[in-house]
Amino acid sequence: MTREQRRQQLIDVARGLFADRGLDGTSVEEIAAHAEVSKPVVYEHFGGKEGLYAVVVDQEVRRLHDAIFQAISRPHADPRSLIELGTLALLDYIEEEPDGFRIISRDSSPYAPGGTFQTILSSIGSRVEGLLAAQFDRRGFDPATAPLYSQMLVGLVALAGQWWVESHNQTTMTKPQVAAHLVNLAWNGMRNLHPDPVLRVAEGPLASGDHRA
Repeated sequence: MTREQRRQQLIDVARGLFADRGLDGTSVEEIAAHAEVSKPVVYEHFGGKEGLYAVVVDQEVRRLHDAIFQAISRPHADPRSLIELGTLALLDYIEEEPDGFRIISRDSSPYAPGGTFQTILSSIGSRVEGLLAAQFDRRGFDPATAPLYSQMLVGLVALAGQWWVESHNQTTMTKPQVAAHLVNLAWNGMRNLHPDPVLRVAEGPLASGDHRA
């Protein structure tokens, strides 16, 4: 193997181990044994398992980031279509890269400064923010609330996606069905938004400590 081929082999081997056991549950000895190399080879390429883990996480974050941004960057697409495309792109990644998704959604690594599931979702939310702000402004809503709504929208899809991939044995819902239900809630709920919402409990008996129905 060339040096680059060996490096990629170690990344591929470690990816599977990290997905199954996490960072703390994986040792350099196990990585070396599965790759059929000596421990010093792992240290030579990555400085240790933490360095290797950071590379694995970064690779997955970039893969997911590129897939979703490509989906929601189509020119002339209407807002609903962008929600559908972004939802399907995330569900595609969850379905096609279960090891990678398990790593970036479960583990929060101090060794990966640019890469956690939370940071990538926040980045995507920032992109959606611009789309929502334009829609809000046209409909008389306060554009300053767009960042909050964009984070809620992205978080909704991400959490539902996690539930779906972890519930394959309990649900018969297909990926298009899950996406359709997500878009149904996100789009139809947003279409009927009130421009100045208030909490009813803040004005009624619950506000004074009366919890009667």
